[in-house]
Amino acid sequence: MSSLSGTERKNITPGLAVSIVLKKDQRSGKLTEGIVKDILTKAPVHTHGIKVRLESGDIGRVKVIEAED
Repeated sequence: MSSLSGTERKNITPGLAVSIVLKKDQRSGKLTEGIVKDILTKAPVHTHGIKVRLESGDIGRVKVIEAED
């Protein structure tokens, strides 16, 4: 099982289930799960994770891409 990296824009598409870290949770590392609505980072790679907006409206950087069955 290969894990996709949340630091590469090509691995992230709208509708994908991910876990992100919100700005307010960066110190604790608390993750928030949700479905990607918009990809906000324009660069193909970002070392801290690609910034996305979830369908819930939360904005943060992708840390985990949930595995599909």
